[in-house]
Amino acid sequence: MIIVQDKLVSDELIEEQFICNLTACKGACCWEGDSGAPLEEAELPVLESIFEKIKPFLSPAGIQAIETQGKYQWYVEGEEYGTPLVNDGPCAYMTLDGTGTAQCGIERAYRAGVIDFQKPISCHLYPIRVEKNEKTGFEALNYHRWDICSAACELGRQNQMPVYRFLREPLIRKYGEEFYEALDGAAQFIQGKPA
Repeated sequence: MIIVQDKLVSDELIEEQFICNLTACKGACCWEGDSGAPLEEAELPVLESIFEKIKPFLSPAGIQAIETQGKYQWYVEGEEYGTPLVNDGPCAYMTLDGTGTAQCGIERAYRAGVIDFQKPISCHLYPIRVEKNEKTGFEALNYHRWDICSAACELGRQNQMPVYRFLREPLIRKYGEEFYEALDGAAQFIQGKPA
């Protein structure tokens, strides 16, 4: 574990290799699991405000689930807000493309220029999971292992792509360029490489 600014960062973000391989997994992280994608409290009003704009990018089943359950749910087991699910299965914001690969309806709307919110940060950061300790104010960035991502780990190893480098864009989105540069510098130091 290293400390970057005031964040605890797992060594695995530097040591493990990862490149998302959608051709292999088809985006299974969008339909596997027991709860929806974790949401930050600041994202809840965003989902409320963009729903009508993203509706054309969602599936009929997803729209029905959201209209029935709400734009987000409280998951007791994880003690956090998350996206609603369609029949305890896929994320309600998920759609499938012509190849059967999951796509985020929110991100599709973003790419079409309809909204300026890309997608929930937990989805963008995956396989990094952020745990917050409200008492200390610390955030811990951990690597989440899931067997459905084995092809992503293999592709990452083939390309020598550390987790944190693969997730440069979402790390900067969440914590800023300065944080990322500090993390990269620490990683280079740990690995004995010139910065």
